[in-house]
Amino acid sequence: VFGMENQTSASEFVLSGLTSDPHLQSLLFFVFLVIYFITLFGNMVIMIVIGTDPHLHSPMYFFLFHLALTDICYSTSIVPYMLLNFLVKQKTVEFSTCIIQMSLILLSAGSEIFILSAMAFDRYIAICKPLHYQEVMNNLLCSQLVGGAWAMGVLHSIINTLPVLNVQFCKYTEIKHFSCELPPLLAAACSRTLLNKLVLLSSAVIFGSSSFLLTLISYIYIISTVLKIQTAKGRHKAFSTCSSHLIIVVLLYTTALFLYTKPSSVSSLILDQLFSIQYSILTPMLNPIIYSLKNNDVKIALGRMLGKIHVSH
Repeated sequence: VFGMENQTSASEFVLSGLTSDPHLQSLLFFVFLVIYFITLFGNMVIMIVIGTDPHLHSPMYFFLFHLALTDICYSTSIVPYMLLNFLVKQKTVEFSTCIIQMSLILLSAGSEIFILSAMAFDRYIAICKPLHYQEVMNNLLCSQLVGGAWAMGVLHSIINTLPVLNVQFCKYTEIKHFSCELPPLLAAACSRTLLNKLVLLSSAVIFGSSSFLLTLISYIYIISTVLKIQTAKGRHKAFSTCSSHLIIVVLLYTTALFLYTKPSSVSSLILDQLFSIQYSILTPMLNPIIYSLKNNDVKIALGRMLGKIHVSH
């Protein structure tokens, strides 16, 4: 009887969160609230500026608009629930809520890496084939690239979410994490999860390496073209259009690479949670900041928008 009792699948999970110390919880609540506010504000401002300023109606900013949108989705699928958990005693989460959160995280992460690849391709055409830029990067192709990126995110999410629905969880299941990300969710399962882990690993490798290769090849061409430019000023000008994108790509892939290739002896809960915070919470906050600080067009457009607001008042 006891065995049967334990096998009933869980209708809810307990999220262990970042800490059980009440003082730290209040501090972290404040910290993540500020981060979330900056993320929403920064990405929304970028979307509004790109949407309303005709000077920014070009492929590069069309992709940036969608990057800002994925960052909002990514952050929103994690942070609000996390904030709620800092405030409540019972840190339980419904099974269905957990699965929805997990699929949204997978969708956002999948879409984001392909949007970054599309941005790399756009910079490749702009720098290596400038005369054909208008012709190649037409509205149709841009829409297809963005549509493809979102479709890849949806596919990545479905492939990984469906097998989880067959996993058995015990009656009391504690997820040692602050969100229902897939690896900690699988670690908490009662049944065997080999298939799920294989699906996760192979989809991460296929999606991750294909988008990484697309980005890498674009940058190899970009760098070799930039190095051929005679003047330092010309080189700087060409490279400055993709420096913000490059910073974001390097940040994203170095963390992901470290997370997936670190030896299992290094697998500490704290480290895993820090990495999760870095790519799912801090990166969406940093992206708009990096773009606004390093991109003159965005700065000028922001200035124009603030000017208009000022004038109307």
